[in-house]
Amino acid sequence: MTQTLTLPDGRGLAVHGAPGAELTVFWHHGTPGTGAPPPFVLPDGWAWAGVDRPGYGDSTRLPGRSPADVARDVAAVADEWGLSTYAVVGYSGGGPHALASAAADARVAWAITVASLAPRDADGLDWYDGMIASGVAALGAAESGEDARRSLKDEDYDPEFTERDWEALRDGLGWLGEAGGFPDGPVDDDLAYVREWGVALADIRCPVTLLHGTADRIVPVAHGRWLAAALADATLVELDGDGHVSALAALPRFLSASP
Repeated sequence: MTQTLTLPDGRGLAVHGAPGAELTVFWHHGTPGTGAPPPFVLPDGWAWAGVDRPGYGDSTRLPGRSPADVARDVAAVADEWGLSTYAVVGYSGGGPHALASAAADARVAWAITVASLAPRDADGLDWYDGMIASGVAALGAAESGEDARRSLKDEDYDPEFTERDWEALRDGLGWLGEAGGFPDGPVDDDLAYVREWGVALADIRCPVTLLHGTADRIVPVAHGRWLAAALADATLVELDGDGHVSALAALPRFLSASP
């Protein structure tokens, strides 16, 4: 089920899913991606939901958006549905947005991230260390502004997936490659990652589980380690030998064990 919610500022927001009888879990998609939830089974009474970030799908672009802006969009859906509580899951580029939701809205009961970036200004973290060359190029260009980021060609991006990543894509995670054709969304994502997120991680009081593959070079595991040290109630699970994609295969077992 997909619908378009008109926000107070007049933007359209594409919303996927419907509220659950007991708990609604919002999916924060990667870059690129859409808010269409993953095909992972949730416990009875829970339901997936998600939004297309501005610039993706049918969601109106919001130039200069931050993770905090996306958190407000998700909160607007929660308001529309009358939710008193909800949870968030963020994969890859969705990680900062899931964390922003947890920081911005006390209704978030728990959060899970998989392969999340840390803030660009993370103190003591060599942010680009161990990152693939294409990632350094894209995010480094984003630091120089929108024009510089747009000058890069998508076809020049090489994710340098590990063999485990390729196996995961062949064995059930192929849906990750189905979202494309939205030129503004990935650019705005990259710009958002290297700017202020608009929230304080210290405001996150709910439990956060951080899943991260030790062989991930798209978002090196040092980002997950930094987040684990920075958050008040965080559990870091290092997935030995997993890459950026294969780490996502571990998510279902942690969903069923969530508070």
